[in-house]
Amino acid sequence: MKTIGDRITFEDTPKRTTVVITPDKNILTNVLMGAWLAMWYAIGFVVIWALFMLILSEQERIILYIFLVFWLYYAVRISKSFFWILYGKELIKVDSDAFHIKKSFLTYGKSIPYLFDNIKEFQFAVPEVRSLQSAWEASPWINGSERFSFMYFGKVKKFGRKLNEKDTQLLFNLLTNKIKKFRKK
Repeated sequence: MKTIGDRITFEDTPKRTTVVITPDKNILTNVLMGAWLAMWYAIGFVVIWALFMLILSEQERIILYIFLVFWLYYAVRISKSFFWILYGKELIKVDSDAFHIKKSFLTYGKSIPYLFDNIKEFQFAVPEVRSLQSAWEASPWINGSERFSFMYFGKVKKFGRKLNEKDTQLLFNLLTNKIKKFRKK
């Protein structure tokens, strides 16, 4: 296995190239995010307990139900981000058949093949360092946008979450070279 930056590894064989992109691993951030998520679940369970165990007026019940809708939305969203940071990865395989992308959680995920002849406009975009998008994606509870995109039968397909500019450029060079190599076969 060879590495590109801190988060990208790849294995190059004559028959295929496999790239693995892992999320950014920061132990302190993961611990703080896990503690925050645990407190968020505790708040939700207390509100649910209060809803069913306390004697409340109709207006108080409506307020708690509205709060629980917002609570559930953020509980799901932050839980997905937290577990993605801990157990997620993106797998890219380029072989003579196609360009395969798999967004994997533990061992779960579906590898989707994209035939070379139907891939159009393969490109990448990295937000500027001092932009609002860059500041937004620096937060750990945001999965971040994908850096690479291409058109496939009129639909935009994306991959490569939260990659920095250097890693994005190196990976782009690797993938374009491998696509050209395997497309010729």
